[in-house]
Amino acid sequence: MVTATFRFYEELNDFLAPERRRREFACSCARAATTKHMIEALGVPHTEVELILVNGESVGFDRLLKDGDRVAVFPKFEMADITPLLRVREHPLRVMRFVADAHLGGLAHLLRMAGFDTLYDNRYHDSEIEAIVMNDGRIVLTRDRELLKRRSITHGCYVRTLKPPQQLCEIFDRLDLARSVRPFTLCLNCNAPLRAIEKAQVLTRLPPSVRERFDHFSTCDVCRRVFWEGSHWHRMRAVLEDCMRSD
Repeated sequence: MVTATFRFYEELNDFLAPERRRREFACSCARAATTKHMIEALGVPHTEVELILVNGESVGFDRLLKDGDRVAVFPKFEMADITPLLRVREHPLRVMRFVADAHLGGLAHLLRMAGFDTLYDNRYHDSEIEAIVMNDGRIVLTRDRELLKRRSITHGCYVRTLKPPQQLCEIFDRLDLARSVRPFTLCLNCNAPLRAIEKAQVLTRLPPSVRERFDHFSTCDVCRRVFWEGSHWHRMRAVLEDCMRSD
């Protein structure tokens, strides 16, 4: 058996058993155990990890652990520049595109509102999400830490908050999304691009009260839904502005 000492930092402690949080602890490892294997065995999805130091040296997920190793595991760095060090993912995603699991329909809706390409279907199985990631290079959003432990999922976020507005702010903060917002450019229903359309072209599809009060409209060419700046639009806009301020 190999024994290594571990220390997890910041929010990674949320995944650990209470007696292991915010302190060093020794742990027995199999002889062929890698850093990834042991980090996930302790409960932390690899997608939450940004940097691993073993005996002070930056390593990747495939580093085999040796007896006496001291392992420090860090989440995303908000304030420190770690570019001179080795991050555990070689290729960051250049385009923020998401796939949300069955429990995050409200968050998916809000991300589309903010202009972020987000796939969602409450019938997705974990294997389908994994296939989407492999084919499409998306970031997984989930409250299921076991999903994030799948080897082929390299980019993902465990969503800690429970209500969609707070979830949106959490993702904005973690991924620094404020600078990439393009509000009301995607269909909230099917994720396709929206385009402006003349009122005369949608007149027969509008409720009488909307025909009387509004003049500017957009539509989705996939599901043919029509959108306007009504009370729902203003509520969603307020949620987005709250996240932009907090970010």
